[in-house]
Amino acid sequence: MLLCPVRDCHLPLVREERRVVCARGHSFDTARSGYLNLLQPQDRRSKNPGDTPAAVAARRRLHDLGVTQPLLDAVAQIIAVSASDVVLDAGCGEGFYLGSLARHSGFDAHGVDISIPAIDAAARRYRDCEWIVANADRFLPYADRSFSIVLSITGRMNAAEFRRVLRGGGRLLVALPGPEDLIELRGTGRDRVERTIETFANAFTLSGRRRVATQADLDAAAIGDILHSIYRPMQARAPEAMRVTFSLDLLLFRPA
Repeated sequence: MLLCPVRDCHLPLVREERRVVCARGHSFDTARSGYLNLLQPQDRRSKNPGDTPAAVAARRRLHDLGVTQPLLDAVAQIIAVSASDVVLDAGCGEGFYLGSLARHSGFDAHGVDISIPAIDAAARRYRDCEWIVANADRFLPYADRSFSIVLSITGRMNAAEFRRVLRGGGRLLVALPGPEDLIELRGTGRDRVERTIETFANAFTLSGRRRVATQADLDAAAIGDILHSIYRPMQARAPEAMRVTFSLDLLLFRPA
């Protein structure tokens, strides 16, 4: 199902022992941790795009604390995934949502992100999933109608590409930070639901929506991890322990 990412090629990639190759001879090696880097030079705006190693490590520590487990549970409930599904997570980060769902349900899992540190971390922890470095804003390196479910969890929103790789009877889940997400650290956020529905209106129909929120009492180190993960500059004084709100707006779409 993988396609060559080289511009004007996009031929199927054939898997060999430690690489994939297309009929025109474009080849891509498998990294030691198991991921494939299909990111092309023209598809990145900087030498090291996406999440930094520090941000990846900070997010993973927060997930490992269990503070985002209620959000994961809500995602699992609304998409009702089964072992027969083929799932793509576009903008998967370090793999928490896709990897956790796949471990529980046993579906065929594929994650894409532009950050090499994020994909490397995902590949090292969730070895039963396929992890790809690519720019989901430009091109998803998969054949048409490859997936029964596409996830975009506080990540990419490429409606045209999501529709192309999604099967006719498939489902798209878009998760947005809710207005109260991290309100204690960055104030009340925007309600992005209606604007997002409009973004997908040409290719998708909204079939379900839910807002989920949870709170956690975090120590100063965890607050520091949040600030790193959202790229907020560290304050002059050290972060203090506090109760923090985590919230997602979940939008479930069907192909129009």
